[in-house]
Amino acid sequence: MSVIVEAPRIIAAPQAVAREAWWDRRAVWALGWAVAAAWAGSFLITSNLATHRSWGAMAAVAYLLAACVAAFGRRRLSVLVALVGAVALPLGYLVLTGKAQSEVRVMEHSMTLLLQTGSPYAAHPTGLSDYNPYLPGQSLFGLPHALGVLGPLGDARLWCAVFLALCLAAGRVVLRGSRLGLGFGGDYGRSGSDLSYGTAVGALVASPFLALPLCVSGIDIPLIGVCCLGPALALRGRPVAAGLVLAFACSLKWTAWPVVPVVLAAVLALYGLRAALRCAAMTVAGAAAVILPFALSAPKALVEQVFLFPTGHGAVVTPAHSPLPGVLLCGLGAGGMAVALGLLALSAALLAVSLVRRPPTGPVACADRLALGLAIAFALAPASRFGYFALPAVLVIWTRLAALSGAAQAGPGGQNGLVGRYLPSSVMTAR
Repeated sequence: MSVIVEAPRIIAAPQAVAREAWWDRRAVWALGWAVAAAWAGSFLITSNLATHRSWGAMAAVAYLLAACVAAFGRRRLSVLVALVGAVALPLGYLVLTGKAQSEVRVMEHSMTLLLQTGSPYAAHPTGLSDYNPYLPGQSLFGLPHALGVLGPLGDARLWCAVFLALCLAAGRVVLRGSRLGLGFGGDYGRSGSDLSYGTAVGALVASPFLALPLCVSGIDIPLIGVCCLGPALALRGRPVAAGLVLAFACSLKWTAWPVVPVVLAAVLALYGLRAALRCAAMTVAGAAAVILPFALSAPKALVEQVFLFPTGHGAVVTPAHSPLPGVLLCGLGAGGMAVALGLLALSAALLAVSLVRRPPTGPVACADRLALGLAIAFALAPASRFGYFALPAVLVIWTRLAALSGAAQAGPGGQNGLVGRYLPSSVMTAR
């Protein structure tokens, strides 16, 4: 008799657990969008930049609406609301009204200079607006504006966004069906599959990590794209293609250069010395082909604007002064700068040792090592800002989404397999 009485409880228990888990998951989504709303709204108080304030006002409302929608269990719809309200509408408004951070005008003006004078760097800069702290490849995204044939559609931010979308799509294709180096063990789970991945990546793009730079500046967006695609190509045994992508990354900003040794260490461990040399040769040759002509024709302008200015040693003071450890240490004088540079050198040495002793052999491990190295470099740099950390954050999140989703297609498994164990529950239920 007791068995008969207890049976309904035993049967009902999993259903109760499932209902509780479902409520927990939608609560996480709602809380996440609420935090994003607070983040966006803070710009109305803390920022004096018109672009940040405009984005913050529109994005805060969008995130609050997304939180309400997610609270009712409509996660895909909440992502759509966030994408429209925090990305599409603010970007459209800022483009049509001509409002942008100085970085957008730098990209556009550098390409105009390149077409007119043969160099993206002003020979005699007179103020902050004349400085171009980026390597020549970044000027490419100002080409549509410089040609003047597309009107508002020539805005560099739009082309940076298109480039990011292409890189993430290509990276997903490269990692599709791969079990390479995930390092987790166990069965491969199904992600549910493209819909789950698409919703999760949509949430990433709609998050403040990407939504803010997409709308107001776009300057780091291409670098994020190639830093996602390049390692994916390298780890799937395509060293030449990876070398070309890394070469383009190195021609955008010199902050991309630390990515190269991490990727080469992974290629060497997986495919041997010959593949690593091919990747290195394509990277060096491609980057040199873009950078050297301008370094030889205008070395003084390039060194002053690309290297001295961003590190706080130029004739004009850089506005990149977030209260990060390196910036604070350098503010103490020569001794503080020596400490910051010493810590930076020590971190680089430890990272190099880790690459030799335990090279990353999978997309997730490679992304984690890259993100760690870049985050330390940004934290200890003499001149830095919080926005730079979008790159390591996106590397860690996107690579997991793409690699785990690809692994899900590589082999059988249930919902409690690999993806279910190693992605947040909010991503797993985004269907």
